[in-house]
Amino acid sequence: MEAPHITEKEILLEGIDLLSFYGVGNENLQLLRSAYPSLKLVARGSSIKAQGEPESVARLQQIIHAMVEEVRKHGRLPHEKVRELVGRLREGEQLPKSEPAQVILRAVTGQLITPRTEGQRRLIQAIETHDITFAIGPAGTGKTYSAVACAVRALKERQIRKIILTRPAVEAGESLGFLPGDFREKVAPYLRPLYDSLEEMLSSEKLHQLLEQNVIEIAPLAYMRGRTLNHSFIILDEAQNSTRLQMKMFLTRLGNHSRVVITGDLSQIDLPRPETSGLLHAVNLLEGTPGIAVVRLSENDIVRHPLVSEIVRLYEADAQRQRQAGATS
Repeated sequence: MEAPHITEKEILLEGIDLLSFYGVGNENLQLLRSAYPSLKLVARGSSIKAQGEPESVARLQQIIHAMVEEVRKHGRLPHEKVRELVGRLREGEQLPKSEPAQVILRAVTGQLITPRTEGQRRLIQAIETHDITFAIGPAGTGKTYSAVACAVRALKERQIRKIILTRPAVEAGESLGFLPGDFREKVAPYLRPLYDSLEEMLSSEKLHQLLEQNVIEIAPLAYMRGRTLNHSFIILDEAQNSTRLQMKMFLTRLGNHSRVVITGDLSQIDLPRPETSGLLHAVNLLEGTPGIAVVRLSENDIVRHPLVSEIVRLYEADAQRQRQAGATS
């Protein structure tokens, strides 16, 4: 009796979050093993080796490619989606060929930076087609990261001459004189999230050079007063904690050939009176104005650890219960 032909194939998982691909406790990998028990699967980081009958290996490869595209496009891969892909292929359906993900730029590690959810794709498109874009949504939805990526790309393509990153930091402005170090060292703790994003997109040498040349400027919001910002990409982060006067001051800094992105989470207003938030007021006042886009992201766009989405959902549900309790008391 002739022995069955055996083939071996290595499938590379490039440019994706491996935790999202494999699932919690490797549940997605275990599902593949259950679906193809005749195959020997060895997974090591970004490589999966499959050994077995050629037809089964080819089917597995199709499913894995579809799984990779799902992670690239949506930043997550629910267990149910993997079951659906396996079932469709068993029924003889052809898995749809996904359009290649929109690449913003390449990170220092070599990984491609792409929008990972539908909300992020809408945000990138809005930034590319509007002079002012508001990005509203909870933590972990990639608001700041997407904006910084667009800014770095615009600088590399010489669409702009300068990147300006700013956040409200009233407490920093009040106590700068008492902190050690130069200006940049004094404000660094308040602006660390912006540095974190830049360090993923530019080498340390290049980032240091651009900061020294003031091509990239990172400063508290109060330091924007009195300026006109031409040929610049300006990002206002954590804008929910700006006042109405600060927001008006910031928006009127916009100069020629410049773009502005304003990010914030309206559920995280730290001002003594939340209704005074400059972000809340600006969105209500300016939405629908030509040249201005408002993109709302949700918990479905969270691309951090899978638990973050669940944490945000539970906190929002708790806040809703408290509002209802307050309304009936």
